[in-house]
Amino acid sequence: MLHTPSGGAGHHGTAATDSGLMSIGAVLNALRDEFPDITISKIRFLESEGLVEPRRTPAGYRKFSAHDVERLGRVLRMQRDHYLPLKVIRDHLDAVERGEAVSLPTVGRQRDGEAPEPAEGPTVARIGRDELLAAAGIEDRELAEWESYGLLAPLPDGAYDAEAVTVASLVVQLGRFGIEPRHLRVMKAAADREAGLVDQVVAPLKRHRNPQTRAHAEARTKELAGLAVRLHAALVQSALGVRLP
Repeated sequence: MLHTPSGGAGHHGTAATDSGLMSIGAVLNALRDEFPDITISKIRFLESEGLVEPRRTPAGYRKFSAHDVERLGRVLRMQRDHYLPLKVIRDHLDAVERGEAVSLPTVGRQRDGEAPEPAEGPTVARIGRDELLAAAGIEDRELAEWESYGLLAPLPDGAYDAEAVTVASLVVQLGRFGIEPRHLRVMKAAADREAGLVDQVVAPLKRHRNPQTRAHAEARTKELAGLAVRLHAALVQSALGVRLP
């Protein structure tokens, strides 16, 4: 729940004296309960990306309205829960505020780990390096380190597939528990072996002369990938003696 001041902004003075407006520090405090990792630098970055447009006092200080704070909360929620790139978030919110009936795009896996249903909306196929850094809240040097361990890899054109956002976000979350990227190489190696096993099964379908059979290979790959992920999760839970909700 965001705590924003009640009442509208006055128009009898400058933005600095408008009672309905908040300083960037006040915005930080309003957002911090729900988003503990929020920083002033993050708010400024979101402003630079066009996600919010606070007013400016004659001295250049930012002043945010209740609407600005609510919009920031929506941006941060969409990043956290849906791993969406900032450009996608901006375009979606702008369309909503124009009154357009638009569905929320999906990218990679959602926060609950479930693959999105195709009917939920358009899927973002790839994102740029800067968008990946912003979505995960990391520096370029951190991404370079993860790439050196094979946890992430850019596509030939330098962009990243949608699942990279999920991987990056999960690496960040594991890092909060002291699990460093170098510790995750064993998980990447296991994932590569599982992917190789699936590829062996679907390879004959991909090479088949019948176009419909080749098309069926993609559906079979998704089905096997889903089963492999569920088995992996079950084995980890069994080994730890826990059961996730």
